[in-house]
Amino acid sequence: MTQTATTPVTMPAQVRKPVGKWSGTAWLRRAPLLPALLFTILVTQIPFVLTVFYSFQSWNLVRPGSRHFVGLRNYVDVFADSQFRGAMLTTVLLTVVCVLVAMLLGLGLALLLDRQFVGRGVVRTLLITPFLILPAAGALLWKTTMFDPTFGLLNFVFGGDTDWLSEFPLASVMAQIVWQWTPFMMLLILAGLQSQSKEVLEAAAVDGAGRWRIFASITLPQLTRYLQLAILLGAIYIVNSFDAIFLMTQGGPGTASTNLPYYIYQRAFEGFDIGQSSAMGVIVVVLTLIVATFALRLMFRTFGVSEVR
Repeated sequence: MTQTATTPVTMPAQVRKPVGKWSGTAWLRRAPLLPALLFTILVTQIPFVLTVFYSFQSWNLVRPGSRHFVGLRNYVDVFADSQFRGAMLTTVLLTVVCVLVAMLLGLGLALLLDRQFVGRGVVRTLLITPFLILPAAGALLWKTTMFDPTFGLLNFVFGGDTDWLSEFPLASVMAQIVWQWTPFMMLLILAGLQSQSKEVLEAAAVDGAGRWRIFASITLPQLTRYLQLAILLGAIYIVNSFDAIFLMTQGGPGTASTNLPYYIYQRAFEGFDIGQSSAMGVIVVVLTLIVATFALRLMFRTFGVSEVR
């Protein structure tokens, strides 16, 4: 019996099915996501394009017929506005302080919750609760129960009749935001702690390393990527803080606690200046994108992930 060799049959090039991201199968997989994509474009990108369009016009709603094209003059006026520069400085200060303090408190709480003790589940639930409260409700809670000069808990504990929101407006807003975002930081850092290799920690303890040495040499490097993620996400959300300032201090006294979102709100809905408020919004978006881009590149290098092009 002789054995005949068979050759593989190849499909002609003209009848091969297209393979790749533009193939029909790929589009079928992406089809369920199209409604969400269209909705996102509708509620985010179209308003942003209109904001860019309005930023090149001088338009005040209380002056009928004032709408006309002015080019880049709104942007020049915005950067020449001392209140805008002050609001930008307040925004940077508010974001940096709140993110760092919330991260340090979250790190301490995560280290405590990483241990076994009776009632750990109940304690964890109680510590997460502030993050589950609506920001507006949390701001009103702190305004009425903590900072009230007559019935507030702070004056009850420390004595006196200090009007915290008038004398320390920015610090009061920071306290409420830190209280709101510390559980978020705690959850991220706790996830990093629980992903550690227990064998490595036990080996370090057997070799005679103390708790501080284990934390500094093993735990902290392991948490680097989680800390960076917490800083990035916390900064993105806290830089847009509006509820606490609007409900607790209304940006005052004066402009002591006015950040960029609240100042843009004042110019748009109290001053009715559509042109300059739109220019401010575009500037804030561009600055946020620049900072987020550098932060994301740093995170990609830390996680060892190549950027999607």
